[in-house]
Amino acid sequence: MIERIVYKDIELALIIRHSFKKDGIEFFTPGTYSQQIGYMNRPAGYIIPPHVHNPVVREVQYTKEVLFIKSGQLRVDFYSDDQDYLESTILETGDVIMLAYGGHGFEMLEPTEIIEVKQGPYAGDHDKTRFDPIKASDLKMRGKN
Repeated sequence: MIERIVYKDIELALIIRHSFKKDGIEFFTPGTYSQQIGYMNRPAGYIIPPHVHNPVVREVQYTKEVLFIKSGQLRVDFYSDDQDYLESTILETGDVIMLAYGGHGFEMLEPTEIIEVKQGPYAGDHDKTRFDPIKASDLKMRGKN
């Protein structure tokens, strides 16, 4: 299953649930994103021809993160660019999320392993603005309120 978290016509996040499956190839991100995410399901013997990637100058304005939940369970909280809390959802083993715009925070609900992929180089303190998380009493779980 594919879920898109959208606020004011802006896609904040794309979630590829561990149950998603289809034959072939599908890219879920528009070509304008500075990071692309796709899915491939190919049979044994399928060949992807060898290739190299050509140097292309690109401008990255926002860091996009892709998180692979290797094990465990966590809650992700979504915020607008103005740091207003919007809603939360649960991610579990095998889920993948691309965080495209807006803000986000996490709480591990059990011991969790995450593999993170994002653009570099890392800009240190210039790369993000931290703010206070939502109170547990104010949580709105996606699909449950």
